[in-house]
Amino acid sequence: MRERGLAVLLALAALAVLITAAWLTPAHEGHGTHEELGLPACMWAARFDQPCMTCGMTTSFAYAANGNILGSLRAQPMGMLLAIGTSVGFWIALYVGLTGSRIGIMAGRALTTRVLVIITALALAAWVYKIITWHSIRG
Repeated sequence: MRERGLAVLLALAALAVLITAAWLTPAHEGHGTHEELGLPACMWAARFDQPCMTCGMTTSFAYAANGNILGSLRAQPMGMLLAIGTSVGFWIALYVGLTGSRIGIMAGRALTTRVLVIITALALAAWVYKIITWHSIRG
C-alpha cells in the first residue's frame, strides 16, 4: 500500500510540472520562460553571454506540454526528452498507484549505471547544442 501511495504522489508531482509547463508561454528566444514563474534571469547567461547547462529547459517543457515537440527539441533537446519522460512517468506512476502493478519496480531497475551515463552524455550534448545555437536563436 505504501508503494501505491508513493506512486500517486509521484504522478501528482509529474502532473503539476506538466500543468505548469502547459500554462506557460514559451519564449521564442529558446530560453527565459522560467521568468514567467517569477524567477530571475539566468545569472550565468548574463555574466558569460553563454547558456548554462539547463538553459532552455522550462521553455522546452512549455513547448512540449503545449504539443509542440519540434519547438521543444529546438529549445533544448534534453528538455524535450525530460518532458516526454515526465509524461510517461506520470502515466506509469498513475497506473501503479491505481492498480498496484509492479511495473514501477521494473522501470526503476532499468536505471542502470550504463543508462545514467547515456543520460549524462545526452545532457552534455544538449548543452553543446545550446552553446552552438546561442547567438543564432537569440537574434
